[in-house]
Amino acid sequence: MRGRNCLLVAATTLFGFTFSCLAQNSAGPRVVDLKAADGTLLKASFFAAAKPGPGVILLHQCNRQRKVWDDLAGRLAASGISVITLDFRGFGDSGGTPINKLTPAQAGRDQAEIWPGDVDLALHYLESQTGVNHDLIGAVGASCGVNQAVQLARRHAEVKSLALLSEGTDRTGREFLRKSPGLPLFLAVADDDPDPGVVGIMQWLGDLSPDPMNHFVRYSTGGHGVEMFAAHPELPGMIVEWFHATLKNPPSAPAERAAGAMSTQSKFLDLIDQPDGIAKASAMFADERRRDPKSQVFSEEVVNRTGYEHMLAGDNKGAIEIFKMNVAAFPNSPNALDSLGDGYLADGQKELARENSKKALELLATDTVDTQARRDAIKANAELKLK
Repeated sequence: MRGRNCLLVAATTLFGFTFSCLAQNSAGPRVVDLKAADGTLLKASFFAAAKPGPGVILLHQCNRQRKVWDDLAGRLAASGISVITLDFRGFGDSGGTPINKLTPAQAGRDQAEIWPGDVDLALHYLESQTGVNHDLIGAVGASCGVNQAVQLARRHAEVKSLALLSEGTDRTGREFLRKSPGLPLFLAVADDDPDPGVVGIMQWLGDLSPDPMNHFVRYSTGGHGVEMFAAHPELPGMIVEWFHATLKNPPSAPAERAAGAMSTQSKFLDLIDQPDGIAKASAMFADERRRDPKSQVFSEEVVNRTGYEHMLAGDNKGAIEIFKMNVAAFPNSPNALDSLGDGYLADGQKELARENSKKALELLATDTVDTQARRDAIKANAELKLK
């Protein structure tokens, strides 16, 4: 009955974890407590479909929490697909240290080493529910939730379909997608996303995945992640239709996609991803420039992200080579030079770090391309290295 709440408390041991449920009403979601291995209490919401069918897990971006999914989750449940939404630790109603209280290194370590166990916990709960077909699971990720969704599919073969909003995945995730012709991807991104390079990164995911059902949605405006729902109210419905096509009515024998035209940028990025591939990418860049000196082989932002990914993985020499190609392609970019300075500093080459930081500061004086906020950030980073 609308407006009346009922309280249901239960404690059960399942898959090695305990949970309790708070059912607000028979039609609404059930709030779930999940106890992680380290004792952290995580909050989730379960949206039950009226009839047996597939299940989907929704993983939020790192400036939101699980309730941003309520409308989409309700639509999926109404269409016959049960859903669980999870607050990552430190977000929403979950326990744990808030992400803004962690250093970048701590946050990255938690996301790589601890969050996967939390996501598995939520998946196990979803699969344990009556009526959920645990052989047909989908996952949705927004921003930082994208890598978590891809890694979930890498760990669990029952994850048969992904919807990804506004972010990429790491090298292990990309290698998994390359080898997964039976894992269709729905990808959505907006050109005005404030995360530099994210459009190119998502195009690359669509290019490298061999599944023939992949669907790429690119908007001119819409912002980052779930912000696109407000700007494009048709998008949640498209995601519901996607999971009906890939989970409720999947093709009987998904075939590998016929070789299509991969963009030049995706080919370049794919070379970098290969073992010893940076030299091959450099050769490709040189060949393209000989053919057409004005050829834009890649965007500055995408390659800049790739360089930092190598730095974070401890491959400072590789990062420097990537940053050097970016400077060669965009010699008047203060950001490209500043990033090269970061690479040299990480590798202990302090004089070259200083040299490139000074060049970045000199270019900032006449820079009319970057926003004031970005110029300020580049200036602060370059000056910090000089100190």
